[in-house]
Amino acid sequence: MQLKPQDFLVALKLVALGDQRWTYARLAHELGLSASEAHASVKRGLQAGLLLQNHVAVPPQLAADISTHAAMAVQEPRAIYRVGKKRTRRAGDDAPADNPVRPHAHNLAEFALHGAKYAFPGVRLPTAVGLPTSHSAPAFAGIFAPGSMDFVWPHPNGMVRGIGVEPLHPSVPFAATQDAKLYDMLALFDALRVGKARERGIALERLQALIDPDAPKPRKKAARG
Repeated sequence: MQLKPQDFLVALKLVALGDQRWTYARLAHELGLSASEAHASVKRGLQAGLLLQNHVAVPPQLAADISTHAAMAVQEPRAIYRVGKKRTRRAGDDAPADNPVRPHAHNLAEFALHGAKYAFPGVRLPTAVGLPTSHSAPAFAGIFAPGSMDFVWPHPNGMVRGIGVEPLHPSVPFAATQDAKLYDMLALFDALRVGKARERGIALERLQALIDPDAPKPRKKAARG
């Protein structure tokens, strides 16, 4: 099994969605993928340890009832069958009791910060018009003075001219415009791929905070002298 760029994209999207309920259809629509691609990406993400399977907890009373029913079924003659009442389908039943998977925050952050740039290296392209990324994106707003060379994902609807950066996946420019938090994470990841030392340092800190906010923050060394 080999991770594909869209697998990392899907994992970041699940971080952006947080506790929101989602379906594979919604995931695919907001990322510009097909439902089958989204499903395959989730499967690979689970295998790689970037995602975790959700298990719906069974209420204690229901668990006891199931246990009792199972014990009674063992003692009953095989010819006797119990037929449960058919459940009436209501509006809203399409929503799952819980999302099938969730991001493995620690593993995903570790991969995003230290491994993904090697698995999916940044490729600079000729100057183009597109959507700002890396230090030029809103995720870095107010940090760098105007006038520095911009980085962009080439896109026909873009309004910024700069050095082109090949996006993680062809659907990234579309997906970024659908979700501000996802846009921030993708731009920060690009800073790790193509940015300078200062940009990479800022991206490491901010991307960590977005993916795994509960991770212990490293202690800053006291200034000497």
